Amino acid sequence: VERRSMNSCTVATIVVAPSANPPVKADGRVWIRVGPRRALANGQEERRLLEKRRWGELPFDAQPVTGSSLDDLDMARFKLQLLPAIVPIDTIEENDRPDEQQLRSLRLAGKDNTPTVSGILFLGKSPQSWLPGAYIQFRRVNGVDLTDDTIDHQIVTGTLPDQALRIDDILRSHIRISADIGGIERVEYPDFPIEALRQLVRNALIHRVYDGTNAPVRVTWYSNRIEIQSPGGPYGAVTWDNFGDGVTDYRNPNIAGLMLNLKFVERFGVGIGKARRALAHNGNPPLEFDKASAQHVLAVVRAKS
Repeated sequence: VERRSMNSCTVATIVVAPSANPPVKADGRVWIRVGPRRALANGQEERRLLEKRRWGELPFDAQPVTGSSLDDLDMARFKLQLLPAIVPIDTIEENDRPDEQQLRSLRLAGKDNTPTVSGILFLGKSPQSWLPGAYIQFRRVNGVDLTDDTIDHQIVTGTLPDQALRIDDILRSHIRISADIGGIERVEYPDFPIEALRQLVRNALIHRVYDGTNAPVRVTWYSNRIEIQSPGGPYGAVTWDNFGDGVTDYRNPNIAGLMLNLKFVERFGVGIGKARRALAHNGNPPLEFDKASAQHVLAVVRAKS
């Protein structure tokens, strides 16, 4: 968006450059420019756009996983869960595209049908065989120091959707709830609001570094706080100065888009804000971030008094 002057008038000019990674989708449909008008792409036009894609410039989550094949993907999950959540049913029925082309159009497979990082993370039969650090490590500590005794320790593996659902269950099982039963209705007060923890862990899964590290997302639950550590520091337009203020950028844009389509996030850029509101509503201290390291993001959620 640029500010320009035309005929003594100040106007806001929006410049839209051609996508380096076509096809471009809106509501699951591929749109193209035909002269001065827009149109929906047919099967042949979409194939041509796929061939134009510059794979070398794609982010890591859209890069092929060398050595893997379509046999490493759960195609039943793709057809029954993932594809209907992203592409309208009428579009699937009209186009009748083969599975390989559908995978490529969603950046779940590369031009030679090799699964991408996103394909392995969302459809892989064994994602950690290809991306060893792509899991969540949960530990409940009986004290306030990392060296204190362990109450519970779990390794959460599988696809990213599976991890997001499983860690929700684990966190919920460890929340302690006090109740006020003196009034007409029973009122419950958790020591940590599940909505805040859910938003922070899903943010960690979406924004973490998957390239060049075997470190997991770590959730460490102490007696007075919960620490959520995500490999990789702020990315792109996001810095420690504007972190959590609504500025968004995506190290893993394909993963973010898939998590949005699957309803694990409501919309981009609001996760931290929702976590802060949930903590304030529950009476917990404000959310904290350790800004001492550029190698990870560490969120600290303190227990309610």
